[in-house]
Amino acid sequence: MYQLYAQRYLIRMSFLKNTLSKYNTHPIYNLKFAMVCSSSLLFSASYNMLIPELPAYLSSMGGAKYIGLIIALFTLTAGISRPFSGRLTDTVGRVPVMVFGALVCVFCGFLYPVLHSVFGFLLLRLLHGFSTGFKPTATSAYVADITPQPSLGEAIGMQSLFYSTGMALGPAVGSFIKLTYSYDVLFYSSSVCAFLSMLIIVNMPETLQPKKKFSWSLLKITRRDIIALEVMPAAIVTFLFYSSLGVILTLIPDWTAHLGIANKGLFFIVFTIASLVVRFLSGKASDKYGRTVIIKLGLIILAIAMAVIGMASSYFIFIAGGILYGIAMGVVSPSLNAWTIDMSHKHARGKAVATMYIALEAGIGLGALFSGWYYQKRTEVIPNAMFVAAGIALIALAYIFKRTSR
Repeated sequence: MYQLYAQRYLIRMSFLKNTLSKYNTHPIYNLKFAMVCSSSLLFSASYNMLIPELPAYLSSMGGAKYIGLIIALFTLTAGISRPFSGRLTDTVGRVPVMVFGALVCVFCGFLYPVLHSVFGFLLLRLLHGFSTGFKPTATSAYVADITPQPSLGEAIGMQSLFYSTGMALGPAVGSFIKLTYSYDVLFYSSSVCAFLSMLIIVNMPETLQPKKKFSWSLLKITRRDIIALEVMPAAIVTFLFYSSLGVILTLIPDWTAHLGIANKGLFFIVFTIASLVVRFLSGKASDKYGRTVIIKLGLIILAIAMAVIGMASSYFIFIAGGILYGIAMGVVSPSLNAWTIDMSHKHARGKAVATMYIALEAGIGLGALFSGWYYQKRTEVIPNAMFVAAGIALIALAYIFKRTSR
């Protein structure tokens, strides 16, 4: 009888081993890819869980007029750090840069409860921006390294799906923690998520070969290290596309309250779930039909979404706008990432991805800065800001049509 049990055990273990071996050698869905995706989810959740509650937190300290800086300062340092993260990603390695980005989030979560002044808060937002300046750059390069070119859109779509899941869960969980406990518990929870994100990737195998040992001389940046000119078309569309996100992040919390919706994270849940539904399919579609075809479709949806959000006068119209916005994000984002990598040089993928993210941060930051400056706690002007964002989406559409018609 014991021999029979032992035989069955060996058969099951052999089956499990063969199954794991099969998935571990899959061109996309293997252990390394799963670890990157899991880390992306936790990292995204760690800083996004703060966003819905930060405007009220800053206002409670007497800084209501600086609400537009919550996102703008964060994206400023994220953008400034991109050339450095791109250079380090292409020299020191993908994994150390990912770990550093997550580590910044860990420390910032513990510093928010300590700094109680408006100046201290804004200074911390500057510091916190280094996290997204480093980790996503190295993550995109790592995914490109471990993925065959014909499946790149699908892989980026799946990885961004996990990142977007963090964007959906983060605000929802963050608002729940704040309503149930306190701001301090919210900030510490953000640190825990970032620490888990770092723990997953810290011992991952490096894909950059050969790599250099870190030295301070690597931080000497020249003009050639800042922008990858070969990916400028994707960067321009990225800048225009993501300016709408700066408007959304800055104004949606107060627009939600104006419409009588208690949970300020609801919009983020809705648009991210909608984004999740289409990201995987849009990534595969861009592999099949081409990046620019899918991007054009997404820009049209984005313009409609921003107009609907601006016209929202009821719960249902507001939610419909959130769904359309999520679809637009899910359609465009993976295709923009893949388009950037398509045009990049293999030896400078970090710089190419950093260029795209500089454009992304600039778009978000300027969108947040100008919408916050225009808003000034006047709820009646929020629709105007949404309509302007819709117009910018149409400008991006016209640009990409002009480029592809050459």
